[in-house]
Amino acid sequence: MVYQPAENRYESMVYRRCGKSGLMLPAISLGLWHNFGGVDTLENARAMVRRAFDLGITHFDLANNYGPPPGSAEESFGVLFKQDLKPFRDELIVSSKAGYRMWPGPYGEWGSRKNLVASCDQSLRRMGLEYVDIFYSHRPDPETPLEETMGALDYIVRSGRALYAGISSYTPEQTQRAAAILRELGTPCLIHQPSYSMFNRWVEDGLLDVLADEGMGAIVFSPLAQGLLTARYLDGIPEDSRAAKPWGFLRARNITPDKLQKVAQLNDLARERGQTLAEMAIAWILRQPVITSVLVGASSPAQIEDNVGALANLSLSEDELNTIEEILAS
Repeated sequence: MVYQPAENRYESMVYRRCGKSGLMLPAISLGLWHNFGGVDTLENARAMVRRAFDLGITHFDLANNYGPPPGSAEESFGVLFKQDLKPFRDELIVSSKAGYRMWPGPYGEWGSRKNLVASCDQSLRRMGLEYVDIFYSHRPDPETPLEETMGALDYIVRSGRALYAGISSYTPEQTQRAAAILRELGTPCLIHQPSYSMFNRWVEDGLLDVLADEGMGAIVFSPLAQGLLTARYLDGIPEDSRAAKPWGFLRARNITPDKLQKVAQLNDLARERGQTLAEMAIAWILRQPVITSVLVGASSPAQIEDNVGALANLSLSEDELNTIEEILAS
């Protein structure tokens, strides 16, 4: 059956400007880091992508190494794009990244021009796209001059492989330098993709200020601390959960009694607000004006619906913010 997206898909989604650029991104974007690989079910991936687009999520974020195995998330998205989304290409923002290990030998990772350009070409082939909207340097490279890495991003944009350039997980100082180099080259750095959640607040120590000063947008990953900032683990570790899988970054040993006590208290506060914990955690991140979008992962369409539900109540009172701080500090 031919996919027809919901006609009202743009009526309730919130779109926010990405820094000082002309690009708007949905406040909630879908990341394909988990649950879209070769080990996962394509039909579940299809259901999530369709539901996301029906809800007004226009941005789908990938990287060359997403899977597992590496590359398979882009291959899965390529199938879904060809079968479902191709007629709507101009309504989509698709991103990819390079920097983590993808193939053997000295050219298969990090930030050289050789790796970034080859990786971008491979990603385009896997997804069946003529271009990506955003291409990122996935991580800073301590051995390669930043001028080379940013020069590669500039070339990728100028050659038509991408429309915009971005960086991910760069420190405030590295971000300033990267932005200056790209500005001089004539390809402004559109966006930074850092991790950020109630349990991981490193961006508050200078990065958000740099992004505001540089006019860059931000799209944050792991906003729910790999699912910990939900009610999913309050009664143990479900067999189908991220923490129960042998891959990924959330391990059962990280779900400590101290963390669970904080999660339970945060969950109680969210319920008082008439929200799920996931919704409140997303609203808490979007309180930062420099943040353009929150990048959510999901294992089902229902989780996407829950995350988008945050947009119904993004306001947090001073008392609520203080209570959150007290819980996190306890």
